[in-house]
Amino acid sequence: MSLWLELEQAGLGDSRPLAAVLEAIPWNADGLIAAIAQQYDSGEVLMLAWMNRAALEETLASGQVCYWSRSRQQLWRKGETSGHRQRLVEARLDCDGDAVLLLVEQQGPACHTGRPNCFYNAIRDKRVSVISVPQ
Repeated sequence: MSLWLELEQAGLGDSRPLAAVLEAIPWNADGLIAAIAQQYDSGEVLMLAWMNRAALEETLASGQVCYWSRSRQQLWRKGETSGHRQRLVEARLDCDGDAVLLLVEQQGPACHTGRPNCFYNAIRDKRVSVISVPQ
């Protein structure tokens, strides 16, 4: 039985070793997993990025969120240059282990544009409208 099926059938409070779970993650062909950052207290979805195993392990160990930059092909420690860091409150994996939800405390805007989050382009009535401005 796969680890994900075991967890699906597990009871409240059952657990598995982190090392086994990291081994079981179905990393994509590039060795990445989708990572959604959500403000822990308001529930606002801040951004979607990618993590490789090293980024996820660093995030879990340090408590500061680290991603994999596909454009730069290197680890990207959120806020390293801007100061707009994300402190990890909790990490969660979805039911089949192919996405991670990061509950974070965001310091400053999450988006590189200076907006509070990266989802400022709303699709409405067959148009895309900008719904927030930089802070």
